[in-house]
Amino acid sequence: MTPRVRVAVLSGGRSSEHEISVASARSVVAALDPERYETTAIEIGRDGRWEIAGNGRSLPSAGEEGVAETLPVIADKAPARALTEVDVVLPILHGPFGEDGTVQGLLELAGLPYVGAGVAASALCMDKDLFKAVLRDRGIPVARSVTLRDGDEPRHQFPYPVFVKPARLGSSVGISKVHAEDELDAAIFLARRHDDKVLIEELLDGIEVECGVLGNREPIASQVGEIVANAEWYDYAAKYDEGGMELVVPARISPEVTERVRTIALESFVATECEGMARVDLFARPNGDVVVNEINTIPGFTATSVYAKLFEASGIPYGELLDRLIELALERHERRKALEF
Repeated sequence: MTPRVRVAVLSGGRSSEHEISVASARSVVAALDPERYETTAIEIGRDGRWEIAGNGRSLPSAGEEGVAETLPVIADKAPARALTEVDVVLPILHGPFGEDGTVQGLLELAGLPYVGAGVAASALCMDKDLFKAVLRDRGIPVARSVTLRDGDEPRHQFPYPVFVKPARLGSSVGISKVHAEDELDAAIFLARRHDDKVLIEELLDGIEVECGVLGNREPIASQVGEIVANAEWYDYAAKYDEGGMELVVPARISPEVTERVRTIALESFVATECEGMARVDLFARPNGDVVVNEINTIPGFTATSVYAKLFEASGIPYGELLDRLIELALERHERRKALEF
């Protein structure tokens, strides 16, 4: 009998996207085939404490007793054993302290295979300022923006409305659509609550589309989905409230633009050295141009999240998608073990 693959599912985290991460991880744990996988669920609290679920198949719920430590790499502690006794880690974490290369670095130090982008790609894609610079250097179109650091004057050259956003956050947290100059300072103040680097970005007209990417050295692109937000723009509520958005698959764009979206999504994935998975968010403009908005290296991961829906529409159901991601993580780990450091 083939031994089960031991998987640790990490969720939660210190960022404002904690609850979204937990919801994604619960869906993942429930979908992992118990005949193929032995699952340990670990939730990282908003205070940074790591807690192991009691039954190994679900995340701790409110009031449930668990084993908690602040440093999971301390020897002979329960979270450390949970990590060292697994074959692969599935980090379902969003935002800072999870999607930005920090946890990936911890897993690299521990020598553990893990699903998704590596340290550099995770950090790069989290930082919208650096991400845009890399894509521009590769000739991949991105929305124009101005970066503000502490002490910088809030100046930009774009017509209103514009978007103001933290450079290193996700799920539209801290983002404002600014319609006039008298709204700018308040929007910057809000963004700086989350990051000391802020972007002022031009508004692009066009259809907001998303494309999933799956793979390591030979990635594939999913079908293209169109985001229809039941709000002025695709903000946090539109993303996560019931009825806040509709995903139309395939997107209502021409076949030529669809192929351009898929090609640019793959080019962006390769340019940023992503591996495993990513969801690329783009705009299909009225003149046929395609512009990249951002890459999410750990997209929302419930069975009804955009990434899963895009691949389901592409013929890869949720359970198989998880199987492939775990296989990709193990393949990369074996490939990198042959390197000399």
